[in-house]
Amino acid sequence: MQQDANPSTWLEQPPDSTFTINSFGICVPLFWPKKPAVWFAQLKGQFALSNITQDATKFYYIISQLDKKYVTEVEDVITNPPPRGNYDRIKAEWITCLSLSEEQQHVCQLLMHEEMGDWRPTQFLCHLLTLTGLSVPSDFLRILWTNCLLPNIQAIIATQAQAA
Repeated sequence: MQQDANPSTWLEQPPDSTFTINSFGICVPLFWPKKPAVWFAQLKGQFALSNITQDATKFYYIISQLDKKYVTEVEDVITNPPPRGNYDRIKAEWITCLSLSEEQQHVCQLLMHEEMGDWRPTQFLCHLLTLTGLSVPSDFLRILWTNCLLPNIQAIIATQAQAA
């Protein structure tokens, strides 16, 4: 079998044919669970650099990068994707599920720096209630307060809670 000696004819296509590129290569950044909105912004940049505009392609890139500990947060979107807007839906769900609310951030920051010191346990609890503005569920605050107490006091509170 003899090939045409002119290399330019090897690439010629009939006038009615078109080329389609079906593969993309992007560098997906490592997921940052504490700042999912920042991760999505980085991912958006990668999509732009690779000219990825199709919703389905973006969606499948995202679900291919999910670690198993985060999949459950958006399992319903993965198993039952909406007919349109898959990317926007999973993005919104993921950011909502993983982002701490402003109140939660305040409470976490508050509790990381608060120590019981010389206060009696009840005084310390009142102090925490004042700082959180009573906007935190009492069960949640009780658990956090108990964890700040000395181990022997934690044991007493635990036995009282079991007896109740």
